[in-house]
Amino acid sequence: MQSAFEIWTSYGLLLFGVLLAAVWWRSRRRSGPEAVALAVLAPVATAVAYGASEFVKPTVAEERPCRAVAGAAAPLVPCPGPGDWSFPSNHAVLAGAAAVALALTMRRLALLTVPLALLMAFSRVFVGVHHPHDVAFGLLLGGSVAALVVLALAGPAGALVAAARAGGTPAARRFTGPGPARRGR
Repeated sequence: MQSAFEIWTSYGLLLFGVLLAAVWWRSRRRSGPEAVALAVLAPVATAVAYGASEFVKPTVAEERPCRAVAGAAAPLVPCPGPGDWSFPSNHAVLAGAAAVALALTMRRLALLTVPLALLMAFSRVFVGVHHPHDVAFGLLLGGSVAALVVLALAGPAGALVAAARAGGTPAARRFTGPGPARRGR
């Protein structure tokens, strides 16, 4: 079990990346412009959430438990170096943002992405590189920022996708896909 958490904490974010790409790819063929816009906004919202996290980290400048807690057990993964602050957990921010953005794109994905985000947050505490409040705030920050970005930009992004499908360049049409109306042509 211990090595499973070590692997998940190190590589679990890759699964979120694969899910983001798969949702975008699928939306190009089967969905209207609004759904494609949500799929395109999901990684954008995740990146914006990461940026917000990077703004908060040096402002709070909280030491990681693997360096700050006297007598703590050695972490299961290498302890990040000095200046790589603990609060908030970037892993939790990214997982929370991707989970919420993906759920806004395809609601049923919440059944997968929310537990995976919670598992990512738990794994960061389990391996000894974050405090519980680091990951709790990270999930909240990531999910909140992602929801705000997706909801604020969904309308304009949907209009851009519709315009690209209607008369954009061939590259823009490849990116946005033919949509359900053009399938079979």
